Parts: sequence; C-alpha cells; structure tokens
Amino acid sequence: MPRQPNERLQALIQEAACSNAGLARRVNMVGSERGLDLRYDKTSVARWLRGQQPRGRAPGIIAEAIGRKLGRAVTIDEVGMANGRNLAAGVGLQFAPTVPGAIEQVCELYRSDVGRREFLTGSSVAASALVEPSRDWLITGADAQVARTAGARVGRSDVAAVRETTAALVELDRRFGSGHVRPVVVHYLDSVVSGMLSGSYREAVGRELFGAVARLTELAGYMAVDTGEPGLAQRYYIQALRLAQAAGDRGYGGYVLAASMSHLAAELGNPREIAQLARAAQEGTRGRVPPRAEAMFLAAEARGHALMGDALAFDAVAGRAEHALERADPESGDDPVWIAHFDGAYLADELAHCYRDLGRADHAALAAERALDGHPEGRVRRRAIGLALLAAAQVQQREVEEACRTGTRALELLGTLRSSRGAEYLEDLRDRLEPFAGEPVVREFEARLGAHAA
Repeated sequence: MPRQPNERLQALIQEAACSNAGLARRVNMVGSERGLDLRYDKTSVARWLRGQQPRGRAPGIIAEAIGRKLGRAVTIDEVGMANGRNLAAGVGLQFAPTVPGAIEQVCELYRSDVGRREFLTGSSVAASALVEPSRDWLITGADAQVARTAGARVGRSDVAAVRETTAALVELDRRFGSGHVRPVVVHYLDSVVSGMLSGSYREAVGRELFGAVARLTELAGYMAVDTGEPGLAQRYYIQALRLAQAAGDRGYGGYVLAASMSHLAAELGNPREIAQLARAAQEGTRGRVPPRAEAMFLAAEARGHALMGDALAFDAVAGRAEHALERADPESGDDPVWIAHFDGAYLADELAHCYRDLGRADHAALAAERALDGHPEGRVRRRAIGLALLAAAQVQQREVEEACRTGTRALELLGTLRSSRGAEYLEDLRDRLEPFAGEPVVREFEARLGAHAA
C-alpha cells in the first residue's frame, strides 16, 4: 500500500508554530529524558509527514514533544501514528520491570487521563488483573538504583511540595468528594509531577520522590473509584504499587495492596481476590510495619472472609486485627503518615461491613455506631457511609422507620459531596428497603432519594 501523507501531524506542527528541525530537537530532548539516544533531524520529520511510521516508543515521544509545545496532552492517535490500533490500551496495567519503564508507564497514564482517552474512561476492570502485579511486587527485589542525571534538577523542596499538596488534596477530598477534586489531582500529576519524575535527582532524593508520588498516585486511584471509574482506578493502583517499590517502601506497597486493590476487589464482588491481596500485603511486609498497619491489613483480609460467608475465618482474623490495633501506641510517633488515620473508628467501619455481609445485624449496627462516634466531623464522606451502613443494619433488624431516618441523615451529608461511592451505598439501602416499599415512611424516603438524584 502506498503511504498516505500524515495530515494530522502536519496540522499539529502548524498549530504549534514549530519547524521540522524544531520538532526534531524537542523529540530528541524528550527521548533523552527517558534514557534514549535519539538523533532525529528535519529530514526525519519530513519522512513522518510523508507517512512513515517510526518504531518502538517514538510515536509516544513525538506526541509528548508536541504536547509540551502546545501546552496540552496530545495522543498517539492525534499525531497520526496509531496505525489503526490503540497502541496504549494497556497503559498503567503493567508492573514495569525497570525504573525507567515505570516512569514512562506512569507518565503516560497521567497524560492519557488528562486527555480523557476513550480506552481509559471506558475500560473494564477485573480483580484477577490485580493479583499478577501483587505477585510481581511480592517476588521482585528492590531496585538497585533510581538516580537520574538527565532533565531539570529535583531537590528535597520539590518532594516536600508534592507531600504538602497531597495532604491538602486529601482533606479537600474528605470534605467535598472526589468529583470536585480529582481533576485537580490529575492535572497536577501530568503538568508538574511528570516533569519531576523525568528530571535529575540523587539517589536519596529519588527514593523520597518516588514515595511521595506513590501516595499521590494512589490517591488519584481512590478518587477514580469515588467518581465511578474502577477500570481507571486499577491502573493507578498498579502504578502506585510500582512507585512504592522504587521508593524502597515495602510498608506502603502493602498498604496499596490491602487498602486500595483489596477494596477495589471488594467493590467488584471478588472475595477470594480480596483475601489474596491482603495476605500478599501481610507476607510482603512481615516485620516491617507497625501494629496499626498490621491491623489494617488484617481487616482487609477479614472483609474477604466475610464476603465469602466464612464466619469462622472472619472471627479469627478480625480478632487478630483488633489485637494488633490495641498494640498500636498513638503517642509513639512511629506510624508512617499513610497509616496514621487508621484508628478504632476505621476498624469499626471495616467490621460493620463484614457483619452486614455475614447477616449479623446487631453486631453491624453496634460497629457502625462506634465508627460514627469516632469519625470527626471533617470525615464527611466516611460519616455518610457509616450512616448508610447503620441504616442497612437497621433494615436487617426490621427497624424500617429508624433505617429511613438514618438514611435521611446520610442523604443530607451526601448532598454536600460529589461521590459515586456514597451514591452506591444509598442505592444499596434502597434495594434493602424494597420489601417494605408499601410503608409510608419508605415511600417518603424514596421521594427524598429521587429529589437528590434529580
């Protein structure tokens, strides 16, 4: 077949007001940042315009080079180099074997998310796809080196900025829901954090940078769950796990498995994978995490046993989780920042889910009430979920009127949030109230739900 002129690339070059030689220089520079020795020139660009397709990673690098000049995300398809295939459909799903590969993968994920590429927004998720990266994390040794010498210099003040930004975004997310905050997170990752990862840094600073970015990447994944995009969340969680590995932080890697991937598997209704991921976290961090983290990992495993209906295994693991949290010393200051929030209220919240799934309504109600007593007012989404859990337990106890009152309180809190997760809990409560649909109090609550949805 004769080659067709690449009109898409030509249009972008004109839009960017960039010469062929200028584009070649930019492509070589981006390639250098990624450890590639590219030697393109204006003749190379002319060949691309005539329809030649460069091989390997070059199309993605060309897209990034033009995107930087334009100040926006540019896809491989936009530069006319997808060649009829979605070359990046697997972006974010691989636990990269090398640090440069991990940087390339996660930066492509950020860039694709900002560009709202269809393969991301419409992607499905399978809990089994989370198990393979967890296995890779479990058996892979530490990265020998993460330092880089190409690109802009990154120092400890830059790492501190990422940490402080993450802390601020976490608070905003808790108060207002991810629908308000996630676009800010994704743009920050793409416009600022990508440049840091592709910059130059010493070994110690690099480890700290990867640790800080792992936390923010995990947060982006959690927010994807909260905005109803589990397929996208899966990609962010896998990359957060890989970044934690590059940071040399086994503890946080375990947290990503147990707090993030395991909970995603729970939402998808895959109890076996829930327990597997939580056990992988325990195995991979044995002797390396404080009791508070142990409690969180065990609580995640207990959730899997409860969903499988294995009450005996649940009781044993839940008891170990409670004992581990009792050993945690809040005054010691030994807990890393990523687990400091996991207190008695969070554990009670986890156990309330488990008791609900096991049909132990009385225990579920008591646990939900303990969680609500412990969650401060600033944990708005968590309190709303706690109220929805309590209402579900009250339905199980056949206290329908009380359940509707509690559900109304949850609805009022969720009215201040943009949270898909919160809406899912309300939908679950609606389903549980279905057998009592003829009662006036239920009809009134249904009307409130309809007004909220509208």
